[in-house]
Amino acid sequence: MALIDQGGSIRHGEELDIQKVDSWLRQHLPDLAQKLPEVTQYSGGASNWTYHLKYANHDLILRRPPAGTKAKGAHDMVREYNIQKQLKAAYPAVPEMIALCQDDAIIGCEFYIMRRIEGIIPRANLPKELTMTKDEVHTLCTNTLDQLIALHQVDYRAAGLESIGKGSGYCKRQVDGWSGRYEKVKTWNVPSYKGIRKWLADHTPEDSATCVIHNDWRFDNVVLDPTQPTKVIGVLDWEMATLGDPLMELGNVLAYWIQSNDDIILRKMRRQPTHLPGMLTRSQVVDYYQHKTGVEIKNWAFYEVAGLFRVAVIAQQIYYRYHHKQTDNPAFKNFWLINWAIWRRCRQTIAASRG
Repeated sequence: MALIDQGGSIRHGEELDIQKVDSWLRQHLPDLAQKLPEVTQYSGGASNWTYHLKYANHDLILRRPPAGTKAKGAHDMVREYNIQKQLKAAYPAVPEMIALCQDDAIIGCEFYIMRRIEGIIPRANLPKELTMTKDEVHTLCTNTLDQLIALHQVDYRAAGLESIGKGSGYCKRQVDGWSGRYEKVKTWNVPSYKGIRKWLADHTPEDSATCVIHNDWRFDNVVLDPTQPTKVIGVLDWEMATLGDPLMELGNVLAYWIQSNDDIILRKMRRQPTHLPGMLTRSQVVDYYQHKTGVEIKNWAFYEVAGLFRVAVIAQQIYYRYHHKQTDNPAFKNFWLINWAIWRRCRQTIAASRG
């Protein structure tokens, strides 16, 4: 079915030693069909490498870190595997974990195998074969938000996930951390954000709660049922999951939530179909979250600006590499303009909060 997300050809230099993987995997799935799998690679995402291993009787995904050096704590396959394994019972949308490999002799790095969730992944635009009415888009939107809310309501202690975060003080750690990261990658042609960073520091609240947060919640990390495309059947990419403040996560979610009436630069950075008729606006998402959870958000501007600043730092980290000729990818050439567009939105949000 054309709607279902499929892998493509293996990128040069990212080939798998499938003979070794297959031999190792048979220790965990002894009933594998007696031949090597069909192997494809997913192009989505700029972080971990993801492969589809299609056997006659098992449909599997292999996740591994990219080659080369990596930042401390990044691309931690063991952590990502264990979080999903622990979370699965309380949160069924997590993929089923099959096996974790910590033996570098197999493919030169740690990796894990999970069962593939076959379905539709909504990216910047819905698949062209998929047509949805305004009401169906609205249902897709609220169903996706309901999955986020369900995650925030998981009892992380009962799930054995107390150790995946640092405890209280999450909001302050985030403001301090992203501010420090921005200082390290600031270039001459972008705003300093000094006033915005000071405003965030001055208005940082105590944590509203502590819960499991996904930390990269977007439509292109959910899987939709091919027979009922408004239904979310899976949530992917748990690399950055941690314990944190649910309202900080909501701010992060809405920082990527580009509307049809946003300025042209923001519209060009859109990565999910939040512009479609039927989608909630950002303010409607906040109202929906409050209504469904019973939480009253009195200082929403802080969470909105914190989420926007986080995206600005991420964009600037990418642009910094281009600016210093560490990459020549032309897609990154104008990321400094994105930074200015986000800066304007931050200032507008702060001004509006002052009345």
